[in-house]
Amino acid sequence: MGDPSGIGPEIILKSLENSELRKSRIIIIGDYNVMLKAYEMLKLRSFKLKRVHNVDEYVFTDDILNILDLPLVNMNELLPGRVQAMSGNAAFECIKKAVELAKNKSVDAIVTAPINKEALHKAGHKYPGHTEIIASLTGTKDYAMLLHDKRLSVIHVSTHVSLLEAITGLRRERIEKVIELGNNIMQKLCAGKPRIAVAGVNPHSGENGLFGNEEIKEIIPAINNMKIKGINIDGPIPPDTVFLHAINGKYDLVVAMYHDQGHIPLKLIGFSSGVNLTAGLPFTRTSVDHGTAFEISWQGKANENSMVNAIKLSIKLAK
Repeated sequence: MGDPSGIGPEIILKSLENSELRKSRIIIIGDYNVMLKAYEMLKLRSFKLKRVHNVDEYVFTDDILNILDLPLVNMNELLPGRVQAMSGNAAFECIKKAVELAKNKSVDAIVTAPINKEALHKAGHKYPGHTEIIASLTGTKDYAMLLHDKRLSVIHVSTHVSLLEAITGLRRERIEKVIELGNNIMQKLCAGKPRIAVAGVNPHSGENGLFGNEEIKEIIPAINNMKIKGINIDGPIPPDTVFLHAINGKYDLVVAMYHDQGHIPLKLIGFSSGVNLTAGLPFTRTSVDHGTAFEISWQGKANENSMVNAIKLSIKLAK
């Protein structure tokens, strides 16, 4: 469900007006009363909501959407567009329940609506975001954030750390692991062998040490090692041109060295359509590639395209 103060409930229901998606045996994990209020706000007619409490109660038909009810929200206290500990806790508990179902094979994939990190922290859940929560709940040590759009896919060596830490913490072993994780995902998404480009971290990829030696010490040895393992990979390619090459079709995936290096180009071309997925988990997890949009929450204005794409991608990867 995501943060109930945000656009999560709305974009979920808007997405599932698509009857083709409803054929995929989808279960919504969230507070039934929150979802019902969003349903009534949107004046939906193509399906009805069914409140369920366990897997034995699910009914999968074209005109029913199952809501696995976690009664976590006091509707009299819910404030749309506001940071609330109650909403942050509800979002966390929904993620926790989804992971539990995925771990025991009750579901094949998880799709997450956006959460608010400040609300999450106010509720006492000190995580940087979805990726770290799910990795912690599954005991996953090696994972990475991959952003996917029809024109560009980017996987990140580091994400929610300071820029200083992202650069000083670059290590060949981590770069190699991220390349491997990205290659594994793209093998499922590409028709042939994935073509991977690795971005440098310095201007002009360091210009042979003139503008920094991270490429020489960490990035190039990692690329050479992965070439030996048979991965189709180029780099390090200067960060100011590598994404252009990828968008023009030369590469299927770009390995970015830090959060903004990868997020800026992806969000520039796919803010309303891109999908966030976590590579390295024991199950498929996808998400929208945007936030809670508090400024338009509970107004019926939110664009559901990213959620539609996240659901479609989860179905494809879970097969």
